[in-house]
Amino acid sequence: MMSVRRAYGALLALMLALACIVAACEGTGNGGAGDAAQPSSSSSAVADSGGGLAPEQSGDGRKIQIGFSMDSLNEERWQKDRDLFKQAAEALGAEVSVMSANGDDAKQIEQAETLIGQGVDILVVIPHDAEAMAAIVKKAHSSGIKVMSYDRLIKNADIDLYVSFDNEKVGELQAQAITKLVPKGKYVYIGGADTDNNAHLVKKGVFNVLQPLIDKGDITVVYDQWTKDWTPANALANVKAALEANGNRIDAVIAANDATAGSVIQALAEQGLAGRIPVAGQDAELAGVQRIVEGTQTMTVYKPIQALADKAAELAVGLAKGERAVADRKINNGKVEVPSVLLPPIAVDRSNIDETIIADGFHTREDVYRAGE
Repeated sequence: MMSVRRAYGALLALMLALACIVAACEGTGNGGAGDAAQPSSSSSAVADSGGGLAPEQSGDGRKIQIGFSMDSLNEERWQKDRDLFKQAAEALGAEVSVMSANGDDAKQIEQAETLIGQGVDILVVIPHDAEAMAAIVKKAHSSGIKVMSYDRLIKNADIDLYVSFDNEKVGELQAQAITKLVPKGKYVYIGGADTDNNAHLVKKGVFNVLQPLIDKGDITVVYDQWTKDWTPANALANVKAALEANGNRIDAVIAANDATAGSVIQALAEQGLAGRIPVAGQDAELAGVQRIVEGTQTMTVYKPIQALADKAAELAVGLAKGERAVADRKINNGKVEVPSVLLPPIAVDRSNIDETIIADGFHTREDVYRAGE
């Protein structure tokens, strides 16, 4: 009887053990299925959002946060940069917080400090004043935040990366186009903002081409002035002063961008000279391209902003993740040799608008040629 009880007890113990094992397996299975379902659900969400890869994440598992500190949104060009950069970064799974200072240095510094305080992973900056934003770089780095200069270089600061176009080449393209039409004569140069390093680079490129002709005595620069804050009203005052000082006898004008070129053409039109004096600009703004079609502006320099925004977003996300950016150039900013990625600009005149600006979808054919007007 005793052995039967023992056998019966052993059987009960075995059955209980098997029941526990089955229950444990079922619990694990349910948990496993839940765990497996989570990635499946996540993958489905990525697919629904047009992705294919999981969203980029910072070290703590949250989405990468990018702070985009912009000088201004007053010009069409910067509105395009904002929209395209944000779109490109979000396509990579990052989130972008944009702040614009409307050309106010103190406001831009305050906004950048706000973004740093919010704990962004990287700060992308289009500086109004190349020198003033140096303090922000130091503050960002002290918080473990990397800094990228977008389009304009921050001076005298240990920035992590500079992404832009070859702005010296922009000036060279402008001067090459105009000197081909006017190899000799009186030139007016309407520069950009003295506080903008790009304005200096563009001017350097212009005079790379002009100086040999100046030295030969073929060209005389009869007026050369910066445009405070890139403001068209200031450019207009400059052009009027140039025309007055020379009795309207000038032969060519090189303007730092299309907005200042618009002021040049306005002043020329007031004197009955629009379309008779070659004028160069840059940025391929719609109004500038329309003036090229009309014949009052000679050329612009097109900088494919989509390519810039895509590259900058890709590199910003990489830097935020701790990756080392691959840069093909180094630019001295007064303090360090900054790793730099510089994209090529394109000279555009009436002959190649269709295969550049319109083909890229930068502007529509209807807008450029003012269809229906």
